[in-house]
Amino acid sequence: MERWARPDSIRWILENCQTWAIVGLADNPRRAAHGVARFLQQQGKRIVPVHPSAETVWGEQGYATLADIPFAVDCVDVFRRASQAGQFADQAVDIGAKAVWFQLGVVDPGAFDRATEAGLRMVMDRCPAIEWPQYGS
Repeated sequence: MERWARPDSIRWILENCQTWAIVGLADNPRRAAHGVARFLQQQGKRIVPVHPSAETVWGEQGYATLADIPFAVDCVDVFRRASQAGQFADQAVDIGAKAVWFQLGVVDPGAFDRATEAGLRMVMDRCPAIEWPQYGS
């Protein structure tokens, strides 16, 4: 098993992170982020759209960047290509998040090392909606 897909980290993030900043979430129902955000919201999580257009999605105000969010974020969930994702792990550290989640197909071992060395929990190449039945509460 990959070090970034440990069941204890998946379970901890799903159980302990209440506010999820979702990088790449815009009001486009055809995108995976849209459905995953709704799923998390239905599980009682607060979602925070993060997209340059700062659109409101599922009734939640969007922000152009993670740094623009004026309240604490527990988990930064990244829907971006692996080549662009690492910067958001670094920004998660900068804003004091507890965890980072990279979606399916998004793997950046260097970002994993930086985030975990800074004390954050991190999962990569997984989807919280898929993992929920086994690890969610």
